[in-house]
Amino acid sequence: MSDQSRTLAVLGPTNTGKTHYAIERMLGYRTGIIGLPLRLLAREVYDKIVAVRGPSVVALVTGEERIVPERTQYWVCTVEAMPEGMGADFVAVDEIQLCADPERGHVFTDRLLRMRGLRETQFLGSHTMRPTIAALVPGVEFLSRERMSQLSYSGPKKIARMPARSAIVGFSVENVYAIAELLRRQKGGAAVVMGALSPRTRNAQVDLYQNGDVDYLVATDAIGMGLNLDIDHVAFSSLTKFDGRRMRQLQPNELGQIAGRAGRGMSHGTFGVTGEAPDLDPELAQAITEHRFAPVRKLEWRNARLAYGSTAALIASLEARPEHELLARAREADDLGALKALAELPDVARRASDAQAVRLLWDVCRIPDFRGISAAEHAGLLERIFCDLVEFGRVPDDWLAGQVRRIDRTDGDIDTLSKRLAYIRTWTYVAQRKGWVDDENHWRGATRAVEDRLSDALHGALTQRFVDRRTSVLLRRLKQKEAMVAEVNETGDVTVEGEFVGRLAGFRFVQDRTAAGNEARTLQQASLQALAPHFHLKADRFYNAPDTEIDFTEQGGLLWGKEAVGKLTAGADALKPQVVAFVDDEAGADVAAKVQRRLQHFIDRKIATLFEPLLNIQRDETLSGLARGFGFRMVEGYGILPRGEVAGEVKALDQEARGALRKHGIRFGQFTVFLPLLLKPAPTRLRLVLWSLSNGLDEFPEAPPPGLVTVPAHDHAPKGYFTMAGYRAAGERAIRIDMLERLADMLRGEDTRGGFEAKADMLSITGMTLEQFAGLMQGLGYKAERGEREKVKPVDQAIAEAPADAAEVTETTVGDAAAEIADTGEAAFLAEPAAQAEVPAGIAETPEEELPPGETPEVAAPEVEVFYTFAWAPRAHRPRGERPAQGARGAPNAAGDRGKQGRPGKPKGKPGKGKPREGREEQGAKSFSARPEKKDRIDPDNPFAAALMGLRTKG
Repeated sequence: MSDQSRTLAVLGPTNTGKTHYAIERMLGYRTGIIGLPLRLLAREVYDKIVAVRGPSVVALVTGEERIVPERTQYWVCTVEAMPEGMGADFVAVDEIQLCADPERGHVFTDRLLRMRGLRETQFLGSHTMRPTIAALVPGVEFLSRERMSQLSYSGPKKIARMPARSAIVGFSVENVYAIAELLRRQKGGAAVVMGALSPRTRNAQVDLYQNGDVDYLVATDAIGMGLNLDIDHVAFSSLTKFDGRRMRQLQPNELGQIAGRAGRGMSHGTFGVTGEAPDLDPELAQAITEHRFAPVRKLEWRNARLAYGSTAALIASLEARPEHELLARAREADDLGALKALAELPDVARRASDAQAVRLLWDVCRIPDFRGISAAEHAGLLERIFCDLVEFGRVPDDWLAGQVRRIDRTDGDIDTLSKRLAYIRTWTYVAQRKGWVDDENHWRGATRAVEDRLSDALHGALTQRFVDRRTSVLLRRLKQKEAMVAEVNETGDVTVEGEFVGRLAGFRFVQDRTAAGNEARTLQQASLQALAPHFHLKADRFYNAPDTEIDFTEQGGLLWGKEAVGKLTAGADALKPQVVAFVDDEAGADVAAKVQRRLQHFIDRKIATLFEPLLNIQRDETLSGLARGFGFRMVEGYGILPRGEVAGEVKALDQEARGALRKHGIRFGQFTVFLPLLLKPAPTRLRLVLWSLSNGLDEFPEAPPPGLVTVPAHDHAPKGYFTMAGYRAAGERAIRIDMLERLADMLRGEDTRGGFEAKADMLSITGMTLEQFAGLMQGLGYKAERGEREKVKPVDQAIAEAPADAAEVTETTVGDAAAEIADTGEAAFLAEPAAQAEVPAGIAETPEEELPPGETPEVAAPEVEVFYTFAWAPRAHRPRGERPAQGARGAPNAAGDRGKQGRPGKPKGKPGKGKPREGREEQGAKSFSARPEKKDRIDPDNPFAAALMGLRTKG
């Protein structure tokens, strides 16, 4: 061991983070080993470390499980399974106070005396171990840790009055099952946790509790060993336990270890008694709350220096007495008892003839008696295993297969499945021993698969017996002429003594109308009384339900799944609506309050999530002056303000104020000032509900379907609806405001006074036909003039449709024509129809004599297309009721503003050149007139004209 090695005792009560601290320290070294008191806790710690470092460097070694990757750096083990001689940098042993445990204490004492890390060693446990550790471990340092939350005693409580999130502790299987059955009847169910359960079963049961499916946990004292659960209250059903030999009183430190599981992190916890357990003495209760316990005086010890010369020498070395006064020889454990029994058998004595055989015999005797049938039967099993290992060098496959096959059944009740699980643990342990079976990987996988199947079956049986998931209705006697029992099925149907009496819709009972007279009154009274506990259980489930199960309707209703459980009402603040819960009076004030709180939490979190950018503006203390005032206007407008309504305020903002607001995502558009993130479907849906509430609407308008750029602009929509929906009404359609801003960017480069035609991109982003687009533009304040003209065909199409002689036009000719078009910088058109143009050489018309007699050549009618020219309409030409986005003089710029006009033909900047910078919308771009058409331009899309242009160029 290095001279720099440090030995540290980290001592304190429960909920101090000792284990977490040790894990962090271990991960700071290259290699480490941590020993834990339970395989359940070992699996929990293993999963945590794997989540941080990955499975390739973490090993898990317990009596029945062995996961050891080739590149293992960190070993997570039960204390008995900690590997020796590894030379790890870090070593930790948890719950070191178990050195005083009569059954397993000698193992912990051995680790305390002999296990060390090369660089750091930690012993984690109670303050009661301080004096003995100081006396037995030279150079040890002590680190005290305080409990992170308070623990208080709440006295006796009946199980019927047990608060939610409670753990009730029993000290026998029968006691645990009886309490769980009582909780099922009175509280809707409980999860069961015992040390004898497999990790898989235990984890599945814990998930029932942790997920809120049940609010109660019934457990043995196994929960006192570091299992981290969300427990608010611990109740002892007894203060005595059977320790394997006799019934005895629980020691104060044992009570404190278990009671300390109440409260986690900074949450305070309470403990008390229930059932037949007497009230705690005040001094004892105070000692537990203050974590004051008598120090440990003696540690259980068994000699670790074993002699393997013979069975007698081995037994003698195991029974050696300690030399230190703080150490007491451990009582005879099961493994030593099995060794003594086997040593007397002739077959075993004959085979245990040398040190190697004696060592093997000792390894076999250390197989735990998981079955717990009898010492003699356990010894018989060990004899068979030892003899086979000596004779054949392994446990025969056929015999092992037969043993496993008999256990691999998932039928039967809880007790039967529990016994099979105990049996398979024996063979899982055997399969984990190196060299005991032929194919270790096969048998480890086979035994683990059987254990998993039995674990799942046991979990299902426990849940079926102790949890009423389908209805969670409490069965109790009614104070009637005769006892009656009410049940509720999965669809909410309520039956009393097999008679249908009504339905439970959410937290309201709807009575069946077919019953009448005395029968109806009797059934109603029975159902409401029987449903009282169900209301509480359903409210508990609802309170713990995730937000994904709750939703609001577009009319302000609140749903849990498909059940109506409340509605929204307007609050003093538009972004803080209030909740009204739908709960029957018979359910009680507690249920109504719980449902109301859960719904309020839901809508508050929904608003905080969907309107986060808006709330950030409200919370930003750095905003001041006009910027702060405008920010509050944005909040009042739910993140959307028509620019025409705040034109003066926008104009008053300087660039610094605008920059501060833009940091919150606010966009100062030409038509609208808005937060783009709040245009998504979810915020829009919620915004319309909140707006409808604050405006006191009787019927709330629904949000437009997601993804639509434009929607019909109905006249019956309430004022302000389209703005809250994220649209702007323009004529017969309303366009989404972000798409409108994109359209405005495109209009910036157009001649709004001289007139312009719609581009393909304009139609594309709006998703409109040309006629619909014309209506939209009129709604935005433009004049649309309809016209018709001959449709010009593209060059490729014209060449394809030309007569065969046209093929003589060379590529050079067409190329020259294209070059001339490119030089002009704009499209050229023929002054006359193509049929009247001069026909170049090489392109001849069809001779009339080649036509059949009496026929004349057919001339195809030119194809006509409709087009619109848009220009900013003066107020006189604007449709009645329409007005521009900004009220100013002159023709509008792209923002819809009227400002100073530049001279015609002198645009500010190149039209359509790149996207405008944000902030230019207030300055306004000067309008300019389009370049007039030249009548002598040649249409480049006409092949005949292109050829003609080429000939002219050559001439």
